[in-house]
Formats: sequence, structure tokens, C-alpha cells
Amino acid sequence: MSYRLAIFDFDGTLADSWPFFMSVFNEIADQHGFRRVDAAQAEQLRHYGPRDIMRHVGMPAWKLPIASRSFIDRMRGATGRIALFDGIAHTLRELDRNGVRLAVVSSNAEDNVRHVLGPELAGLMGQYECGMSIFGKAARIRKVVRRATVPAIEALYVGDQTTDGDAARRAGIAFGAVGWGYASMEALRRVAPEREFGTPADLLSLASQTCPPRNCPDA
Repeated sequence: MSYRLAIFDFDGTLADSWPFFMSVFNEIADQHGFRRVDAAQAEQLRHYGPRDIMRHVGMPAWKLPIASRSFIDRMRGATGRIALFDGIAHTLRELDRNGVRLAVVSSNAEDNVRHVLGPELAGLMGQYECGMSIFGKAARIRKVVRRATVPAIEALYVGDQTTDGDAARRAGIAFGAVGWGYASMEALRRVAPEREFGTPADLLSLASQTCPPRNCPDA
């Protein structure tokens, strides 16, 4: 199965923001009154879904938006400390060169996403839908697919959390799970992804059956 539209999550999928996230997690926990985690607990939590993680640290659902804003605000002052995963830049360029449309749907802020991508790669993204809850991505994914005028069967959402798989399902498109992000592949398999990617280079397979860019319909 080839895809004409690849929609990407950002944190843990394009950007290696986990080290920064962990460096500020306990500060945010203290600020908003939920439990701290140490490095060993953080590794164990990779096998949990987001709702299970929230229960583990004692974060009620109503605190998630304000805790997320605290993380996003801290990232604004530290985007220079966050890098893309090795191989992501090359992969995005190659997918674009081969006629695959690119977009981002992320709970992070658009300005953070653009700063970490840098001007060149940011310009490859045809659409940005950012700033929603991690549980509110489905509507934004549907919006991106509708604007791209691509059949849902030819669109794929690429992410690193079980909530990304759930969002893709609700939006009516396929889910591609990456093995280098926050959640383990073992956890991601619980949402039955259509595609699995072990390395960023594996994403190049999305372009293997696409038409040349100048000949793609609606390119």
C-alpha cells in the first residue's frame, strides 16, 4: 500500500524531545501537584498508554491541558536544545521529492514545531494543525485529509503513542507506528498499526510506489 499523504506527529516522531521532556517533568509535576518520576520509572512508563501514565503520576484529566502548556512554554525557550532524530531531515526531503504530501498534527505549538524543523523542512509541510490535546487529534487529522483532497485510504498518520493510533482510527485513516519515540513498539502494537517503522529510513518506503512528483494528481 502506498500513501499520497503522510501526516506526522512531532514529539517523539520527528523530534527527539524526550530528554528535554524528562529534564522538566519533575519541575512541572511540582508546579501542578502530581507525582515525580525517576529515570527507572520513566523507562517503565514507555510501556503504558497516556491515560495509564496519568493515573500512575496522579494527574487528573483536567490538569493535562495546563501541564501541557507548561511544557510547551518551557520548550519555547529551549528549541535549540532539541534535535530531529537522525535521518528525519533526509527522509522528509526524499518523501517530498517523490511526491508524498507532508503535514504535521501535533499537540505541541506550531512555532515550536517550526523552530525545531528549521525553515527548509518547515516549508515542506503543506499543513500544520497544532496545539490540541493529545486526545483531540482525530478532528485535526480529518481536517488535514479533507483539505488535501486525498482519499482517506491514501493517507497515513505517523506517530509514537497509542493515542496517535486511536486518533488515526477515529479519523478513518491508517496508522504508522515508529519504534524510536516515547512508547515501545510492544505498546504500539496494541492498537494494530497498519505500518511499523524501525528507523527513520524505513519511512522512505512510503514513497516507493508513488508516482514522480510532476505526474502526481493534485501535486
